[in-house]
Amino acid sequence: MNDIPIIDLSAQAGTEEKRISIAGQISEACSRWGFFYALHHGISDELIQRVWRQTHHFFSLPRQEKLKILRSKENPRGYYDRELTKNTRDLKEVFDFGRVPHPELPDDHAANRDRINGYNRWPDLAGFKSTMEEYFNACESLGLRLLELFCLGMGSPAHAMRTEFEPDHTSFIRLNYYPLEDPLETEVTAQVTALGDMALQHHSDAGALTILLQDEVGGLQVHAGGRWWDVEPIPGTLVINTADMMQVWSNDRYRAPLHRVLPIKDQPRYSIPFFFNPSYATDCAPLESLLDKEDAHYRPINWGTFRQLRTDGDYADYGKEVQLGEYRNC
Repeated sequence: MNDIPIIDLSAQAGTEEKRISIAGQISEACSRWGFFYALHHGISDELIQRVWRQTHHFFSLPRQEKLKILRSKENPRGYYDRELTKNTRDLKEVFDFGRVPHPELPDDHAANRDRINGYNRWPDLAGFKSTMEEYFNACESLGLRLLELFCLGMGSPAHAMRTEFEPDHTSFIRLNYYPLEDPLETEVTAQVTALGDMALQHHSDAGALTILLQDEVGGLQVHAGGRWWDVEPIPGTLVINTADMMQVWSNDRYRAPLHRVLPIKDQPRYSIPFFFNPSYATDCAPLESLLDKEDAHYRPINWGTFRQLRTDGDYADYGKEVQLGEYRNC
């Protein structure tokens, strides 16, 4: 059993002293693990159960139905069955959808949004779209609450990064299905990137933080202290992990950990990450409040550019996948 912390978020609505205490627990967890379990997170079990039912229903559709909303290089939202990580194909199927954009954004924001985001495409399933949008809104609220706690844990004001996310954060949700066998036909596999030895190769997430709903099957692992640890499912919790841009903002106080999914041998696995990401116009750099006593470890990183490079690398093998270390100061 790992000792990844379980942090009770219910006290966040209490006194400022309790809020600071939770922020301190998160800071310690993100410094050591980059992972923690969130208990009493505020998303209802009833909604979560509806999300699971719709997820299972979608992936059980005939292949031809799912292919009607197939992802493309021009539109990265929708269904996909040949996702890459580290230029290696993962054994999984995915469905991506994102935030409906703010209607009053300037043209330059809209251009960035359309270039990288694409647009949502929905299957013809009763209740699917409304359930997923409801869950997205719940994750968005939790993400903003967590963002304040992450800031407090760095000794910064709670709203230090709020403007990087409002009104046009670029978060999205991915439904993951890890089957027991390759979903592609034999004649197709000969023309695409080969499967790797993992259901999902080791990687760090690109954005700010990830809110993960995982089923009871397990298989997720995080690398910490020189070894891999199982992130075992714990009923009633969500798994939170730090991502690349949060590591930059924190000037390496918070780590964006490598994590992976082991091959599943006996039953399929489902998981649902919410990737909480800033505005595409955001230039991410270490917070000024952290630089009084230390130098900046990173050059500014435009999130739109970074996200585009990572998206292209996930869609097809277009060369080396962009990594955070490429922006590190010597």
